[in-house]
Amino acid sequence: MHPDRVSQLSPSALAYLGDAVYELYVRTQFLYPPKRSHAYHQQVVAQVRAEAQSSHLQRLLPHLSEIELDAIRRGRNAANGRPRRLDPEVYQQATSFETLIGYLYITNPPRLAELFALLQFDSTPAT
Repeated sequence: MHPDRVSQLSPSALAYLGDAVYELYVRTQFLYPPKRSHAYHQQVVAQVRAEAQSSHLQRLLPHLSEIELDAIRRGRNAANGRPRRLDPEVYQQATSFETLIGYLYITNPPRLAELFALLQFDSTPAT
């Protein structure tokens, strides 16, 4: 996608895309060893929750470029409305994380793969 077109996308649109890309990535991380669908689901849900995304963002921050940090700022500023169970800061960070994922998916997939490689996933299912 041409950079001019990317800049026309709202942070919410990038977060929407990033949410889907991230969940697909997480799902692939738990395919082995094979297990029942419910176990897959529990492991994935534990990683795609806002709290986990916020934690992943904190882990990635030292590795991000200025352009990537700008994408995060745009996502944070676009985070409006949130589930009642969440702290507003956690929700903002999760939305920022998703915005970054969406932005990199469109503009620089190899860089997205580098950042994904820095993430560590807990393989124990959520309870």
